[in-house]
Amino acid sequence: MSELENLVKNRRSAVIFEEGIEIPESELQEMFALNKFAPSAFNLQHTHYLVLTDPAQKEKIYEASQQYKVKTASAVIVVLGDVNAHHHIRTINEGLLNLGAMTPFQYEQESQSVIEFYETRGRFFQREDAIRNASLSAMQLMLIAQDRGWDTCPMIGFDAEELQRSLDIPDHYVPAMLITIGKKSESKQRPRGYRKPINEYVSFNKMHAE
Repeated sequence: MSELENLVKNRRSAVIFEEGIEIPESELQEMFALNKFAPSAFNLQHTHYLVLTDPAQKEKIYEASQQYKVKTASAVIVVLGDVNAHHHIRTINEGLLNLGAMTPFQYEQESQSVIEFYETRGRFFQREDAIRNASLSAMQLMLIAQDRGWDTCPMIGFDAEELQRSLDIPDHYVPAMLITIGKKSESKQRPRGYRKPINEYVSFNKMHAE
């Protein structure tokens, strides 16, 4: 079994975390330094992470989610998608322009094309794409954490408006999910749930009948 196969098969969502385990900020920094290579549409890197280790800040997450695991996790990570990410396309591509990998004409053409792509599709699409790209980044982060010996659990059960208000999150960020991270309690580990066989969730060339 390859390292990747082993990583994918062994990653489990942690139901209960061991209490009192701290995660060093340096460890988190290293994980995020690797996670920045996650793919994103037009390389806009829509994702912003708000990492909470302070108990008072984690309590705000608990109030918005009513999920006890946020109290016992070493950290709670708020995964945010930036609906205004396309506004930063010029900054993102400046390096390519300065290296000569883009001509000034290509730089300007790409900038205008990306901005037009998002603006013509409107706010609903911008929000959807922010969540889509944040989710890609979040999944990679959970695999990186697993590889470094940390357990995670993605969470969608929370009041997004309360979360945004209590943590002073600017309006142009949409909370895509929460990720709790720490060391799972082995005493409460459940058997792995049912996984569909390939023929139930994969179609080749055309959809099969339901």
